[in-house]
Amino acid sequence: MQRSKALRPPLSTKRRAVTKMAAQKRSVREPRPVLEGVIPYDPKYLPAEVMISANENPRPVPAEIQERIARAIAQVDMNRYPDPLANDLRTMIGEAWGYSKDYVLLGNGGDELLFNIALAWGGPGRTMLTCPPTFSVYETNASLTETNVVAIARKPDFSLDEQAILDRVRKGDIDYVTITSPNNPTGGAANIMFIKQLLEATDALVMVDEAYGEFGGESMIPFIDEYPNLLVLKTFSKAYSLAGVRLGYIMAQPQVIQEFIKVRQPYSVDAISQAIGEVVYENRSALQPQIDNIIEERDRLAEELAKIPGIKVFPSDANFLLVRIPNAGRIWQELFDRSILVRDLSASSGLEDCLRISIGTEQENDRLLDALGDILGRSQ
Repeated sequence: MQRSKALRPPLSTKRRAVTKMAAQKRSVREPRPVLEGVIPYDPKYLPAEVMISANENPRPVPAEIQERIARAIAQVDMNRYPDPLANDLRTMIGEAWGYSKDYVLLGNGGDELLFNIALAWGGPGRTMLTCPPTFSVYETNASLTETNVVAIARKPDFSLDEQAILDRVRKGDIDYVTITSPNNPTGGAANIMFIKQLLEATDALVMVDEAYGEFGGESMIPFIDEYPNLLVLKTFSKAYSLAGVRLGYIMAQPQVIQEFIKVRQPYSVDAISQAIGEVVYENRSALQPQIDNIIEERDRLAEELAKIPGIKVFPSDANFLLVRIPNAGRIWQELFDRSILVRDLSASSGLEDCLRISIGTEQENDRLLDALGDILGRSQ
């Protein structure tokens, strides 16, 4: 009787070496040429005692909500495929904003949805407008889909060059625009009146990335019915403490959502993520005290950092602060040596000598302040 593959013994060391030598003589066809210039996104994830580099909520979902999540997960039939469109959660989110579920689409984190924008509105011969410094994944997705990129740099204070953006889109060759509000990594929110001007100046799809919107700025979601070219992206990763679950959503008029349904991966939001998302969204008011605390700590941390000689703090509406410090790369290393992880952006264009600091707990923020005071004090 033939034994199953699972029961077959592993290859001997000698047989493995022969197989490896034979494989070395073979080759694989080259991938798409466009990949040659693509640099993979690197979240710079390193172990540390104080993790304030990835803009996560420093506190987990409250215990009482975790108990409800556990009960919801226990009812999931894991042997069955999930609802392909997560319709219960779509309905819940839509109703919260005053829309039907047809205005909502869930994704495997905001990252899947950002890639789908490039798939649906980008491609060869098409053009995206972006405003660096901003989230680098926008340009990476454009490269992967062979979409042309027009970059309108931000002003020295990191505000949008509004007139330059309006002038550029009026030429008529931009297919989609990315506006991040509040912006990552600089922290400032976009002016809502400018976004309306932009929507009226072009028929390009205008994606407003509000991943950090719960911490500041005004949402564009109430204006979706007014603008057929408006799309808003939100996430559960930041304010809702679900960075590990990978759940995000977009909102737009139904005809736009239908185009995204054409390019999305089937079953991209698994049943467990749907169950967790439903519980957390239904009980999101219980997370508001955490959000309020992050905003309070952001303002306190900005004030205290500004007192340390050599540090420039940029205004922020998000759950992080961008700071400029001489020799930022060295400062990052000295902080990491003390098991404090922040994000080093000093090698990025326009962000020379900049670090991005996520807002942690009071204790984590105090530890950062003490460390920076000591490091910079010794540098004087």
